[in-house]
Amino acid sequence: MTHPPKSSAPPPAAGAAGAVAAAGAAGAVAAAGAAGAPGIPAQPAPPSPPGPSGRRVAVAPAGPPARRTAFAEGAERIRAAATTEPGRLRIIGAVLALLVVAFGAVTAWQTSARSAAADDVLRRSQPLSFQAAGIYRSLADANTAASSGFLAGGQENAQSRDRYEKDIRAAAAGLVSAAANAEPGSAAEATVIRLNRLLPEYKGLIERARTYNRQGYPVGGAYLRYANDKMQKRMLPAAEALYTTENRRLTADYGDATPYPWVAIGLGLLALAVLGWAQHRVYRRTNRVLNHGLAAATAATTAALLWLVVGHTVARCALDGSYEHGIRSLNVLHDARIASLKARGNENLSLVARGAETVTVDGKPYDAYYRAFDQDLAVLGRSLDEARRLADDPEGAAPVKAAGDDLAVWRQRHTAARTEDENGNYQQALDKVIGAEGATGACFDGVDRSLARAIGHERAEFRRAAGDGRDALTGLPAGAAVLGVLGAAGAVAGIGRRLSEYR
Repeated sequence: MTHPPKSSAPPPAAGAAGAVAAAGAAGAVAAAGAAGAPGIPAQPAPPSPPGPSGRRVAVAPAGPPARRTAFAEGAERIRAAATTEPGRLRIIGAVLALLVVAFGAVTAWQTSARSAAADDVLRRSQPLSFQAAGIYRSLADANTAASSGFLAGGQENAQSRDRYEKDIRAAAAGLVSAAANAEPGSAAEATVIRLNRLLPEYKGLIERARTYNRQGYPVGGAYLRYANDKMQKRMLPAAEALYTTENRRLTADYGDATPYPWVAIGLGLLALAVLGWAQHRVYRRTNRVLNHGLAAATAATTAALLWLVVGHTVARCALDGSYEHGIRSLNVLHDARIASLKARGNENLSLVARGAETVTVDGKPYDAYYRAFDQDLAVLGRSLDEARRLADDPEGAAPVKAAGDDLAVWRQRHTAARTEDENGNYQQALDKVIGAEGATGACFDGVDRSLARAIGHERAEFRRAAGDGRDALTGLPAGAAVLGVLGAAGAVAGIGRRLSEYR
C-alpha cells in the first residue's frame, strides 16, 4: 500500500477557505511564538485583510483611557476615605478646624469694623458735629454783638466789640478745622468754601456800619441791616446745613457701631454644635467621656462666643445710652441756644430799624424783627421744655431750669421795652434792652450761660458713655482671632489622638 509523501502539498480540494484558515493558524502560531518563546524576535503583525474593493484597510490602535479632572479624583478619594474610620476622622477634623477658624476670622472682622465705628463716634463724628454747631453759634453771636454795639451809638461798648471779634475768630478757626476734615468734593466742603467767602463780606459790611454810625450818618443802620440780612439768609443757613451734614455722619457711625454681628454669632453656634456632635460620636465609639483636644476647642470657641455676645451687648447699651442721654440732649440744647441768639439779634435790630422793616400777616402789618423775636422765643421755650424732659440727672436739669427762669424774666422785660418803643419812648426802650440794670441783655446772658453749662454737662455724659461702649470692644478682634486659632489646633489635636490609635 502506498502513502503520499509527507512533504506533498495539501490536496486542491481544500480550496480558498482552507488557504485562509491555514494562514490564520500560521499567524496565531507566529504570534504565540513571539509572545511566549524567549529568544525569538518579534514577528510583524499580519497584514490587514483586504477591503471590499481589494485594498487593505488600516486599523487604528486603541488610545489610552481619558483622564479625569482633579475635582473628580479628589471626590473619588474622599468617597474612598469615607468608607474607613480613619478617613472619616480626617474629614471631621478638617471640617471642625475650618469652622472654628472661620468663626474666629469673621468675629475679628465684624468686631473690628464696629470698634472702628465706635471710635469714630467718640473721636471724629461728634466732635465735628459739635464744631459745626459752634460755627453756627459763633456767627449768630457775632451778629448779636454787632447789633448791640451799634445800639450803643458812636461810643461802642468795648465788651461788645471784644465779643464780636472773639466770635469772628472762633468762626474762622472752626471753618479751617471743618475744611481740613471735609471729604474732597463733598457737600460739607462746598458749604465751608461758601462760608469762607461770605465771612469777609459780612465783616466789611459791619465795619462800614460802624464807621457811618460813629459819624452819625443814618446810612449806618442800612449797612447793619444789610449785614444782618446776609447773616440770616445766607451764612446761618449754610452753617446749619454744615451742622446737619455732620449730624448725618454721626448717625451713620452709630448705625455702623451698634448692629449685632449675626454672621459671627451664627458661625460660633454652628461650630459649637459640630464640636458637640464630634465629641458625642467619639464617646459612642470609644466609651471615653473626654477628648482633651476637642474639649479645649470647645472651651476656646465658647469663650470667644461669650466674649463676642457680652462685649457687643455692653458696647451697644453704652452707645445707645450715649445717644439717648447725650446726643439727643445736645441737639435740643444747641437748638435752644441758637434760638436765643436769633431772638437777641432780632430784639436789637427792632430798635435799629425803628419800624423800617414790616411784614403783613392776615392783612395786618407787624414789625418784622419783633415778629421774628416772638417766633424765636417760642422755639426757645419749646426747646427748654424738651431739654428738661431729657435731662436724666439733677446736674443736667439744674442749668436748664435756670435758663427757663431767665427766659420768663426776659419775656417780661421785653414786653415792657416794646411798650415803650411803640409809645415813642425810644431811649427808655433802649435802656430796657441794653441798659446796665434791669435790661433784657442780662436775661439773654443768663440764658446763654446756663445753656453753655448744660451743653458742657451733656457732652461729658456723652464722652463717658461712648467711651465705655468703645472700651467694651477693645481687644475683641485680636482675642477672637487667637481663640479661633487655638480652637482649631485643639480640634486637630483631638482628632489626631484618635487617628493614632489606628496606626
